[in-house]
Amino acid sequence: MEQKKRVKFINKDKTRFLKTLKERIDEYFAKNQIDKQANTNMVIKTIAMLGMYFLPFAILYVFTLPGWAVVLCFIISGFGVAGVGMSVMHDANHGAYSHNKLVNTLLGGTLNLIGGFDVNWRLQHNILHHTYTNITHVDEDIEQRLKMRWSPHFKFHPAQRYQHIYAFFAYCLATLSWVVMKDAKQFYTYSKNGVNKSSKNQLAFDLIKLIAFKVFYIVYTLIIPIWVLGYSGGLIFGSFLLMHAIGGFVLSTVFQLAHVVEGAEFPMPNEKGEIENEWAIHQMYTTADFGHDSKLLTWYTGGLTHQIEHHLFPDICHIHYPKLAPIVKQTAEEFGIPYNNNETYLSALASHVRTLKKFGLPSDFDLANA
Repeated sequence: MEQKKRVKFINKDKTRFLKTLKERIDEYFAKNQIDKQANTNMVIKTIAMLGMYFLPFAILYVFTLPGWAVVLCFIISGFGVAGVGMSVMHDANHGAYSHNKLVNTLLGGTLNLIGGFDVNWRLQHNILHHTYTNITHVDEDIEQRLKMRWSPHFKFHPAQRYQHIYAFFAYCLATLSWVVMKDAKQFYTYSKNGVNKSSKNQLAFDLIKLIAFKVFYIVYTLIIPIWVLGYSGGLIFGSFLLMHAIGGFVLSTVFQLAHVVEGAEFPMPNEKGEIENEWAIHQMYTTADFGHDSKLLTWYTGGLTHQIEHHLFPDICHIHYPKLAPIVKQTAEEFGIPYNNNETYLSALASHVRTLKKFGLPSDFDLANA
């Protein structure tokens, strides 16, 4: 956190890249008379994603189901966890869903209903990740945990030689960690280190909100199905873990394919705490797109296949990113800036595995700090 305070982006080349790009993006919306926020297609998608998560629970509550059907309900909800996370709360917590702040707040709060906590998420994601993308010790998305090494600037551990294998098991724990420890730990840490700048009264309110939503979540996902509806504890708990394994795997994989792949860089500040690039160019060097040609993948992942466009314009609803991508790519080429893009999900996944293998070996950083 101390380093975060010192990191500054220096536009040393006085580039007009971002200014030019913004002008072209604004021209696209004005020329086509399109609003930058959600449209009808986005509303339909929102209903679909929320339905994917909540309808299986409604069925579980209303009908007496055999064991296999209970498991199936939780599996579908697992994909719903990821769907809501990528396609609903993500835009809303960026303020990109609607011009109405209340709408953004309510839809952003759906994260609380699926096990997370929106206050923490906005601090980690909107501030630490989006501002300081792939900067080691500042961007918490690449912070070392579970013996993972997502940056070459972390100290090597022998177990990391196998991280390209165990990483995907670790990804299955991502959303479960929201429920059991991550949110509580982040709330405490951000309150102490100044990332969360809220007043004492607001912090007290948010703590009550955090506890209340965690209790509510455990009640409707575990306690009611077991103690009220009479389902087997083993069946419900096992299905609950499976739901989070699916949701965590999908969410983690999609986000990792945008930043921990070949071509994405991990720049470090100089001795003055400066990144010698304009912020927007820094995003281009540290971010990658994938799977542009897959309409289903783009639809389900909330446009996160267009992560470059999202990082440059997080306040624009993701439903517009496929149309903005050619503008961004053309402008980048004109300014001699890389536009990282893996053509398919599988090629991006393969690139991620190769990157994990590379980071799982001692690097120049380890030799310099031996």
